Amino acid sequence: MNIRSLANGSDVRGIAIEGVPGEHVNLTPEAASLIAESFSRWLGKKHHKETTELRIGVGHDSRITADAIGIGVFSGLASMGVKVYDCGLVSTPSMFMTTVFPEFAFDGSIMITASHLPYNRNGLKFFDRDGGLEHEDIDAILADVKEPHPGLPDLSLVSKADTLSVYCAHLRDTIRKGVGAGEGELPLKGLHVVVDAGNGAGGFFAKEVLDPLGADTSGSQFLEPDGMFPNHIPNPENKQAMESIRSAVLANHADLGIIFDTDVDRMSCVLPDGNEVNRDKIIAMMAAILAKDYPGGTIVTDSVTSDRLTRFIEGKLGMHHLRYMRGYKNVINKQIELNKAGIVTPLAIETSGHGALSENYYLDDGAFMAVKILIALALAKKEGRALASYIEDLPDGFEEREYRFRITAEDFRSYGKEVLAAFEERARAEGWYVVPNSYEGIRLSFDDENLKGWLLLRVSLHDPQMPLNIEGARPGDCDRMLALVKHLLEGFDGLSASF
Repeated sequence: MNIRSLANGSDVRGIAIEGVPGEHVNLTPEAASLIAESFSRWLGKKHHKETTELRIGVGHDSRITADAIGIGVFSGLASMGVKVYDCGLVSTPSMFMTTVFPEFAFDGSIMITASHLPYNRNGLKFFDRDGGLEHEDIDAILADVKEPHPGLPDLSLVSKADTLSVYCAHLRDTIRKGVGAGEGELPLKGLHVVVDAGNGAGGFFAKEVLDPLGADTSGSQFLEPDGMFPNHIPNPENKQAMESIRSAVLANHADLGIIFDTDVDRMSCVLPDGNEVNRDKIIAMMAAILAKDYPGGTIVTDSVTSDRLTRFIEGKLGMHHLRYMRGYKNVINKQIELNKAGIVTPLAIETSGHGALSENYYLDDGAFMAVKILIALALAKKEGRALASYIEDLPDGFEEREYRFRITAEDFRSYGKEVLAAFEERARAEGWYVVPNSYEGIRLSFDDENLKGWLLLRVSLHDPQMPLNIEGARPGDCDRMLALVKHLLEGFDGLSASF
């Protein structure tokens, strides 16, 4: 069993059940047990506690292998004498919150999820009061996996804990405070909000957050958990998923549509006219909502955001935009670093819909982002304006594309760096504008009568690939940029692509 192969950045992921041709199980309940044991040792060392003194919560999303992997996790923790709490079907952000809610104050927590990946996958995410673990922590935990304990663990150490209800009360309280409503009031009365949980774990948001506050949630869909995800992939980046929530909003004449990924750490939304608020638009919406409370603040995003978004954040909102590396932990860690340095940075967010607010423990929480948008919606209605007014000055993009060059060289990272160095040198030699201070890859920006738009060429964080993102402002711009990239990459035989 190659435990280390399960490392996936800042969490653990693998194939948990057969069913997809060519994909065979490598994340078994036994592997989950050993990893959980190692996590308890890691957590004990960090907090200077014996494992028998630790209290750890365990939750899961709707995946069909959740119960089997859960038994493995319970067994591993119990074998170390940990006091284990079974939190049941929950969201990933709510599992972090169990470490800070005074009702629980767990030493750590484990979420069994593989986000939006297919039904045959599963994984483990780990938290303590400092937030989610780093990839170095995951490497250390997997490197410390030991042989299984003989005999059966004492599962009487596992107790049930209703942590989700406390988390939902926290979200409701946040909405009440944001709108200026008192206990018992219905601050969302008169608002029609449609929720699409994609048969993941997010159905609670309609039933336990919106309904008690007076919202009309009729027309909400796929709220029941089903780990086969029969209706669409629970992923706000998926076109079919966004079209599904868009259709629901239009059919129900709703004021807002909200869509979550499987474990509710990501979200996007849809406006009453069917306008999809995702990618650059969800970033712009969140920045605009925060601008009043954080004047001149910095918004950290991943590297593939558009020039349009930068002009909106800096020109319209008077804030600063920092494009950083892809990966939600990367943007969150940069946000934390900037705030520690005294640079007010209220939001770190990826185009995928991962968004972390400094006011919410730097936690990437799709439900909390939805709460902020709902507060803005309710306040906008009181003022007689539409939620869309927050982003009315963000120009629409014309065309976006993404390509991937496969790197066939053995050392793909070194080869990729060589390609980027030559790409930048050739671009400068031909007089193209290379955007300065790019933390990831080489970005070119174009703004003349012949070519308008931008492109970003980078090396993938984990795979032997060079992704290319391009955005054109007019018909033909993307084709012209693609031709330019091919020209600038001539002679690099270690790259393979099909267009």
